Amino acid sequence: MSRALAGLDESQLEAVRSLRGPLVVLAGAGTGKTRVITHRIAHGVDTGAYSPGRVMAVTFTAKAAGEMRGRLRALGVEGVAARTFHAAALAQLNYFWPTLAGDTAPGIVDNKVRLLAHAADGIGLNPDTATLRDAASGIEWRKVSMLSIDDYAAARPQGIGRMSIDQVVALQRAYEKLKDERRQLDFEDVLLACAGMLEAEPHVARAVHEQYRHFTVDEFQDVSPLQHRLLELWLGDRRDLCVVGDASQTIYSFAGADARFLLEFSARHDDARVVRLETNYRSDAAILGVANELMRDRPGALHLVSAPGRPAGAETPTVAAFVGDEEEARAVAARISAQIASGIDPRQIAVLYRAHAQSAELVRALADAGIASTVLGGRRFFDLPEVRQGIMALRGASVAPIEGGFVDTVRDVLRSLGLTDEPPQAGGALRDAWELRAALLRLAEEAAPGTTLREFTDELTARARSHDEPALRTVTLATIHASKGLEWDHVHLVGMAEGLLPIAYATTFEQVDEERRLAYVGITRAARTLSVSWARGVRERQPSRFLREIGNGTLRAVGASGRPAAASRRGASGSASAGGADATRRP
Repeated sequence: MSRALAGLDESQLEAVRSLRGPLVVLAGAGTGKTRVITHRIAHGVDTGAYSPGRVMAVTFTAKAAGEMRGRLRALGVEGVAARTFHAAALAQLNYFWPTLAGDTAPGIVDNKVRLLAHAADGIGLNPDTATLRDAASGIEWRKVSMLSIDDYAAARPQGIGRMSIDQVVALQRAYEKLKDERRQLDFEDVLLACAGMLEAEPHVARAVHEQYRHFTVDEFQDVSPLQHRLLELWLGDRRDLCVVGDASQTIYSFAGADARFLLEFSARHDDARVVRLETNYRSDAAILGVANELMRDRPGALHLVSAPGRPAGAETPTVAAFVGDEEEARAVAARISAQIASGIDPRQIAVLYRAHAQSAELVRALADAGIASTVLGGRRFFDLPEVRQGIMALRGASVAPIEGGFVDTVRDVLRSLGLTDEPPQAGGALRDAWELRAALLRLAEEAAPGTTLREFTDELTARARSHDEPALRTVTLATIHASKGLEWDHVHLVGMAEGLLPIAYATTFEQVDEERRLAYVGITRAARTLSVSWARGVRERQPSRFLREIGNGTLRAVGASGRPAAASRRGASGSASAGGADATRRP
């Protein structure tokens, strides 16, 4: 059996061997979709069905594209165009624009909010930053939904903040005018311009069709109407299209994602093969039980089953309720402290929440408990000053004769910058800088035998370009949106209360359903243990309706101490097992 077919289960093999014609892979959380995508491409190359340079693999983040390229290299495949929609479209614009327009392609807007502020000044408006950010989101949604400004006004007539819809329309027109005057495109314009070029210029379409014959699209549930249209133009009349996705993980509808493209794929392509991946290789069976209960009977939901031979797991997922947010944060910190004391690597622990505002209390509680944490979504690892300084110092040392071993040299260089054998007390800039330098040392310790200092610094530079970032030895804090595509052994999902999850402004059935999918994403990030919690708070929140839907058959209620809650013997409705009032009774 070839390397591309080794180690796959029956469903994965079916997908990997389906090399021609339309294919939709419905891949549940933790079922190995990236493995299937890369092994399918490698199998196509190995059998001669695909030429690497004629394959385009599209995903949604530069990090995911970099991971895909890395996995393909490990399978012996080079030359596949693994890119985001935007990167692929921008490359085509930059290639064809000089021929079509006799000039270089326009520049890219680096800050949409700042440009909107200038446009607002020009028409006598003075919106605050938050309003400008919402206005920018409105522009993005309009463009990926392929709507004109007038169509947008009809679809969203309520305005933004204190701006009436007429003012919003005026601001959007001023923004487009200013952007044109500066000869710039925003990210959505890149897709629109590429699609327009392919539609208007037959010779460009022919060139693209000749270059790319086989397409794979990951996270297809997140495709917008504009991205779907661009994909159709890339395809032309070809039929070799594989799409992979999970309708239960559609969490970007607010940004224009439309899961119907995934759910209706087989209807659009009469001869499409459908493969379902439902064997989960990530999570213990008890965690999968919680996820399945939450998504029971939802459209397109897959029923996840634990991989054969995987242990059921020693811990039943728990739910706990607290009087206030501070108490919840301190209880989570105490549980994490106990986990670390038992030998668990902090890098395998995450705290997930719905909104960024929830992170401050958690960071404070963890710091007070002596636990270092990293908030996901901040500056990239390789862009941080301490990391850049470390790489520059290491590169400088690489030109001098090395005394001693490679790792010892890296350690000495980093010590000169402030790395100590023991970390400073948790919290603060000094601990953050120590963690970053320690991460560089760990990368050196993990390097292949015989690696030179110059090779090591070259590898760091390559990882920076591909956004292949190391995990710091800290607990991760992240919004559920930011956690998508990631996994940890131990996950603490906080704020499972009405007004937080589902968020207060989710009022329609569709909006609440998206919040349910968001909770599902949070739950399925956990591999070994899952704890869920909520706090009543000063606003007298109620437990999330999702807790009642899950019920007490899969979640075990515990008190603030982690011991079984007294009320857990009762049914799911209103009990501690569903996060009910009894679990937060004040003394």
